[in-house]
Amino acid sequence: DNWAFLYAQRLALKQELPLHVCFCLVPKFLEATIRHYRFMLRGLQEVAEECAELNISFHLLLGYAKDVLPTFVVEHGVGGLVTDFSPLRLPRQWVEDVRERLPEDVPFAQVDAHNIVPCWVASPKQEYSARTIRGKIHAQLPEFLTEFPPVVHHPHSPSCPAEPIAWEACYSSLQVDHTVKEVEWATPGTAAGLAMLKSFIAERLKSFSTHRNDPNKAALSNLSPWLHFGQVSTQRAILEVQKHRRTYKDSVDAFVEEAVVRRELAENFCYYNENYDSVQGAYDWAQTTLKLHAKDKRPYLYSLQELEQGNTHDPLWNAAQLQMVREGKMHGFLRMYWAKKILEWTRSPEEALQFAIYLNDRYELDGRDPNGYGRADTLSLCPAGCLWSICGIHDQGWAERAIFGKIRYMNYAGCKRKFDVDQFERRYAPTH
Repeated sequence: DNWAFLYAQRLALKQELPLHVCFCLVPKFLEATIRHYRFMLRGLQEVAEECAELNISFHLLLGYAKDVLPTFVVEHGVGGLVTDFSPLRLPRQWVEDVRERLPEDVPFAQVDAHNIVPCWVASPKQEYSARTIRGKIHAQLPEFLTEFPPVVHHPHSPSCPAEPIAWEACYSSLQVDHTVKEVEWATPGTAAGLAMLKSFIAERLKSFSTHRNDPNKAALSNLSPWLHFGQVSTQRAILEVQKHRRTYKDSVDAFVEEAVVRRELAENFCYYNENYDSVQGAYDWAQTTLKLHAKDKRPYLYSLQELEQGNTHDPLWNAAQLQMVREGKMHGFLRMYWAKKILEWTRSPEEALQFAIYLNDRYELDGRDPNGYGRADTLSLCPAGCLWSICGIHDQGWAERAIFGKIRYMNYAGCKRKFDVDQFERRYAPTH
């Protein structure tokens, strides 16, 4: 279920050439820890096995693509290169670095394989909100939301087989924090991800439209780790969920809104706004209101360490933080509350954003994702965008108040009206 892979195989079949798949393993990436790298690498082991069955060589190259890929291209006489797409700064730089170092006669194509409507096709500019992008995406879904053609057993064998991968040696090449442990609820790999999709459709889809904002109810897809690491395609998830529209119309429509419209809105934001991870990326009205209230007295001030340990006066916030630390996920509704409280309890919007992104990227299995920066609304699949929560991106101005200015406000009392806060707090109480 990968359009970049399918395109590459089509080119190879047309030219009657062998097909190689390369993954360049970088030693560190943003705040990723061993929790994220193990999830990714165990998923890649499944990919390597599938490739072997399909007569396609899978190579795990250690290092940055610019340092290892051009050499590989020359040594293996590669005739063309196809890569996937990410709107984030670092992966875009990797693509640019490879492009500059490739032999001139090797064509290089990029395919947006993780959005349903390719990012640059959906819209040529930064969209203001879900309202402005929704129609553009829905108009193009009939063209792009189609069944995947099959990957076929590749008829052209490489002249020399791929070297066996020393998976354990891959771990020793990493320069990441080993203290953030793996989680038990999410098994890496496509097979486990598709099993989670199946259980969502069978057990939780029926209550998605009514209960997805209640952290005590099992109503979410829980798919975000597999979607983030490309182990399950969003397009596959939508194709399967849509088969149940007749039975669960409201839930299917709500899922499509979040997994397609809101998700691709976040991709659009990161692609067209180079300041997607800073206050400078916010709209003028939001920057103005945050600046006006930057010096407002904060009721509480917490250090990054206090926040990380879930050591605040607010038991709901602490419970949400501890859920993230222990499980690598936080309920979508609480992700918004969590980020907005960080704005309220830190010295400035800049510090709030820095802390929120750091914690999100360090603990969430789906962190370091476009949706972590620009996502809007209550979410099933991905992080409540830090810039939505703290800087009002994709939102509007609300009644002015201290600290927040015109940024949308959330409080403990509001949460108590929505769900049983005590029940959630008991579930994630501190263990000390």
